[in-house]
Amino acid sequence: MHSSALFLIEFGAVILGLGLLGRLAGRFQFSPIPLYLLAGLAFGEGGLLPLGASEEFVAIGAEIGVILLLLMLGLEYTASDLVSNLKTQYPAGLVDATLNALPGAAMALLMGWGPVAAVVLAGVTWISSSGVIAKVLGDLGRLGNRETPVILSILVLEDLAMAVYLPIITALLAGVSVAAGSLTLAIALGVAGLVLFLAVRYGRLISRFVSSDDPEKLLLVVLGLTLLIAGIAQQLQVSAAVGAFLVGIALSGEAAEGAHNLLSPLRDLFAAVFFVFFGLHTDPASIPPVLLPALALAAVTACTKVATGYWAAKRAGISVKGRWRAGGTLVARGEFSIVIAGLAVTAGIEPELGPLATAYVLILVILGPLTARYTQPLAMRLTGRRKPTEPAAQAEVAGTVEAVEAAEEPREAVDQRGGH
Repeated sequence: MHSSALFLIEFGAVILGLGLLGRLAGRFQFSPIPLYLLAGLAFGEGGLLPLGASEEFVAIGAEIGVILLLLMLGLEYTASDLVSNLKTQYPAGLVDATLNALPGAAMALLMGWGPVAAVVLAGVTWISSSGVIAKVLGDLGRLGNRETPVILSILVLEDLAMAVYLPIITALLAGVSVAAGSLTLAIALGVAGLVLFLAVRYGRLISRFVSSDDPEKLLLVVLGLTLLIAGIAQQLQVSAAVGAFLVGIALSGEAAEGAHNLLSPLRDLFAAVFFVFFGLHTDPASIPPVLLPALALAAVTACTKVATGYWAAKRAGISVKGRWRAGGTLVARGEFSIVIAGLAVTAGIEPELGPLATAYVLILVILGPLTARYTQPLAMRLTGRRKPTEPAAQAEVAGTVEAVEAAEEPREAVDQRGGH
């Protein structure tokens, strides 16, 4: 009875605190994610007041939060949209892997950690946080923006790449034979391909099966199906996030609209719990010794992610403003990076790798929502200082209305293409 009461007090205090932090963030018009993470640091290992009774429940809630975030993203797009975007954006995936994995591998080699640690840290710096980015897109009201499908395509390519990467890194860390590692990889690829095939080919049938006029039945069926598919995917070494995302794209029409309305409050609740959980498992005392290398790596890979998003959006014909928004949105790292680093820590390959990865992810998971919001206006301000003077100068020299109109026309055309 005592432990039950303590759990209710702790978890109730956490939820209440998150609500107050969310209101504070809303008042100043920025994403609450950094505040959620700092709250987790305060109440985690080595924090001001570590939680005990509710930690296991928070861990389960965090897993559900990531799954719901990706499910809700999937509901925004159809299976045909996904396939079309993947076909057109796979070069962006290659650029993403090259620009963002190499800095991590180089850092590990410079610190003398060896090739296996280099492969691990390359994965940590490569993969953006689907959970954080999904939350940020919703908070900023950008789910309908033209650049959002480009962002999602890169995220999905990264998540699908994890179906290949995680079995490889697990085999490297365990030192298993090539045959055993190849079998695990084959299973992972087969499961990911099967789920994608079913989503594309039989999405309408799945939607009919799920659809219901009763909100209670619709909620239970969609939530149960999503958790089931995510669990099976994770059990077979495929990302649970990929499974949840594919369930979302398999649903369409009234089923997708109804599920979106019903699951939005649950998504917000468990997503907040996920970010707190991330902070709970970060010991503040382990961060200072590796802070400088983590800051350097974060600075480099923040720039490479912005470059990746800008290039991919430009290739898709998005306006300049949308390109900067795409780049800034991709900066955040999170759940996958921690999973990868955790595998290496468990294997004991390098004692400093865990704290470095934690500090790196913490920096970028706090910086990510800020870059998503402010990269585009900052870039416009820096690159636009010289340009407005040119039309004005032309108008002054010509001294005619026609000159002014000719000077303003290019700007209007850009606004019409890039406005949201």
